[in-house]
Amino acid sequence: MAGEAASALGLSMVVLAEHPDDAACEVASEVVLGSPFVAADLRAIAARCDVLTFDHEQVDLDLVTQLESAGAVVVRPGADTLGLAVDKARMRSVLDDAGVPVPDYLVVDEGPEALDAVASFAAAHGWPVMVKAARGGYDGKGVWPVAGRAEAAAVLAGVTGQVVVEELLPLDAELAVVVARRPSGASAAWPAVETAQVGGVCREVLVPGRLDSDVLEAASALGQKVAEIAGGVGVMAVELFWSGGRLLVNEVATRPHNSGHWTMEGAVTSQFENHVRAVLDLPLGSTAPQHLQVASVNVFGGSAGEDPAQLLARGLGVEGAHVHLYGKSARPGRKLGHVTVCGGEAEVVRSRAWAAAIALGTPVPDGIDLPAGVLR
Repeated sequence: MAGEAASALGLSMVVLAEHPDDAACEVASEVVLGSPFVAADLRAIAARCDVLTFDHEQVDLDLVTQLESAGAVVVRPGADTLGLAVDKARMRSVLDDAGVPVPDYLVVDEGPEALDAVASFAAAHGWPVMVKAARGGYDGKGVWPVAGRAEAAAVLAGVTGQVVVEELLPLDAELAVVVARRPSGASAAWPAVETAQVGGVCREVLVPGRLDSDVLEAASALGQKVAEIAGGVGVMAVELFWSGGRLLVNEVATRPHNSGHWTMEGAVTSQFENHVRAVLDLPLGSTAPQHLQVASVNVFGGSAGEDPAQLLARGLGVEGAHVHLYGKSARPGRKLGHVTVCGGEAEVVRSRAWAAAIALGTPVPDGIDLPAGVLR
C-alpha cells in the first residue's frame, strides 16, 4: 500500500522480501530477496535506495544501527526510534520518565528471581496480571494474562530475556492515534479513532467512534506528545486504553498501522502517502477526514480456508464497500485484507463494513457485537 502511494507520486519502491510472492512484491519496481536479519541483504537493498524505511519493527536493531552509522543510506525512522517499538521495557520506561500515563508496570529481568518479582507485583496489584515479552511480540503474540504463580512460572519458563508485568485493566474502550512526522519535526495527526481488539488483534476501526469528543481530543494530544518524545520520522501509531476515566498509552508502532487503514478512503491524505512524504522530507498532506463516519473491518481467513479473492464479487456487492486484499495465501485466522465504508451514519457504515467482511469469509469473533441486521 505504501508502494501504491509512492507510484502515484512518480516514485519507485524497492522491496526486501523473504519470499518472491510476498504481497509488496506485486507493486515493487525491484525486489531484493533476503532477510532483514542478514547484514549483506540489508546492504543490498540500501545500495538501491535513497531512503530505507520499514513495514514492521521486528528487525535487528544492531544491524540497522550499523547501516545507519555507515551513512550509505538514510534510515527513517532511525534505530533509536525503532528501538522504542521493539522493546516494550524500554518503551514503558521512556514514556513513564517523560510523564506519559501508562499502566502500572514492572520490568523483570530473566533469572531465578523473576517469578518472585512477578508474584510480588501481583500481590500489590491483584491477580490476574499481564506478562509481556519485552521483545518479539506483536498482534497478541508474546502477551499472556496469568491468574496465579503457577501460570506465571509456566510463561516465564518459555520466555527468553526481560518481561514486563502490568496491571490487568478493565477497559472501557481502546483508541489509536496515527501521526506523520518529518525530519524537521513538522507533524500532522489524523483524528483519534476507536478500535476493537480481540485476542490482541485489531478487528475494526471506527471514526470518530462512540467516545465523547473531549476524550478523542485528549487522546490525539497524547498521541502527538508520544510521537514527539519518540522523535521518529514517518508514520507512527500510538495505541491507548480508556479505563476508568483515564487515558493510558499501551503500545507504539513506528510504521503505518492497521488503525490507519481507514485513511485510504476516509481522509484527504492516506497514512501511506504521508509516510512516503515524511521519510523523503516532503510536505505532509492534510489529515482531515472526508466523511462524517468511517468504519474499517479486517478480513480474516475462515475455518474452511477460503481465499477471499474468490469471494470478491460478494464483498463488492455491499454498497459502499472499498475492499483491499493483500495477496496473502489464505489460512484460518490470518489477516488477509480490510474493508472500509464511508458515509454519514455510524451504524450504516459499520453494518456495511461488517457485511462485506463476512461476505469475504471473515468469521465474527466472540466479543464483537454486530450491528442489527448483520448476520454472522
